[in-house]
Amino acid sequence: MINVNEALKVILNVVKQLESEKIPLIKGLGRVLSEDIHAGSDIPGFDNSAMDGYAVRFSDTINASKPKPKTLEVICDIKAGDEPKASLKENQAARIMTGAIIPKGSDSVIMVEDTEKVKSQKAKGKNREFVEIFKETKPGENVRRKGEDIKKGELVIPGGKELSSAHIGILASLGMSRVNVCRRPRVAILATGDEVIEIDEELTPGKLRNSNTYTLYSQVLKCGAIPKNLGIAKDKPQELEKKIREGLDCDIILTSGGVSVGDYDLVKYILAKMGTNIKFWQVAMRPGKPLVFGTIKNKLIFGLPGNPVSSMISFEVFVRPAILHMMGQIHDERKEIDAVLEEGITKKKGLRYFLRAYTHWKNGVYLTRTTGPQGSAILKSMAAANSLIILPEEEEKIEKGVRVTVRFLD
Repeated sequence: MINVNEALKVILNVVKQLESEKIPLIKGLGRVLSEDIHAGSDIPGFDNSAMDGYAVRFSDTINASKPKPKTLEVICDIKAGDEPKASLKENQAARIMTGAIIPKGSDSVIMVEDTEKVKSQKAKGKNREFVEIFKETKPGENVRRKGEDIKKGELVIPGGKELSSAHIGILASLGMSRVNVCRRPRVAILATGDEVIEIDEELTPGKLRNSNTYTLYSQVLKCGAIPKNLGIAKDKPQELEKKIREGLDCDIILTSGGVSVGDYDLVKYILAKMGTNIKFWQVAMRPGKPLVFGTIKNKLIFGLPGNPVSSMISFEVFVRPAILHMMGQIHDERKEIDAVLEEGITKKKGLRYFLRAYTHWKNGVYLTRTTGPQGSAILKSMAAANSLIILPEEEEKIEKGVRVTVRFLD
């Protein structure tokens, strides 16, 4: 029986990053970049106003106040998108909108709230407009400088990063309508067992509805991969082999059930018969001990336990990292923290425990407690959990108030 760390190392050693593909940027959310992105231009590409107001020269506003305003001539209006035609001279201002280019000669912007228009005055045959300034500005005040956000040539998003909405915005700002990302792995999902029926079938004595396919399907989607439902295979060797072969067009095959030591636990036997290179069977963990992992024709095959929570946690611990590595996402964004245990726990030595838990922040510290019965068939406590308490193999009794490792599920 292999321990959790060794099992994960075996899995990740055979995972290969999938090839990249170029997709429209609009479809990039949640995808993983397959290359570094360097900025091809400055953002913003010009000095611009952060406010609606007036572009001015700092020196013309010195000592300006409400009782003693400075009066400046307004020589032009500059809207966002306009290119200023005029350059400011002494005691001149330009009315300017947010995002508009700062005109030459100005070095700051005063907010419209700190000004007041003066009635137009006619001089030399034309109307002249003036504004009173009620506040002294500072050089650069309310001015967004060229390259303030991103400088040309800067590494803005490294390869292997999952694209967020903000990343999409940056790439759009850089003019990238298409982006290179890692291909999403396809994951085949097969439930096994004579006792397993479809969810819309009538429940009769001895039968169980197929929840595993639906939980695994949703877990695959949440990782960003593409699930394929192979349905249910009964405990018949020929049917089981036929169904598994239907999944060989995918990158990963997940089976649930049939991997323990019973007379009808056929998955391990069928995988070996099909030529699977079985890397390990059984992991020193709870829940999830009966787990088979191997490769066949460069595909990864996970024989997951049949109990619903065992299947879900085995996916979280082993399958999810494999999927992320296939997509080039080297760093898992899920957070592991230390939390104070709100209850005492007794466990079996030699096994790593993954307990369904609710973890929250209170008075400057994370607190954690289990969400109810921890039986491997009890989904209710899994649904109530936002995290897993991870207890190491060597521990047997963990007292209330002890700090433990917690992994958030989001």
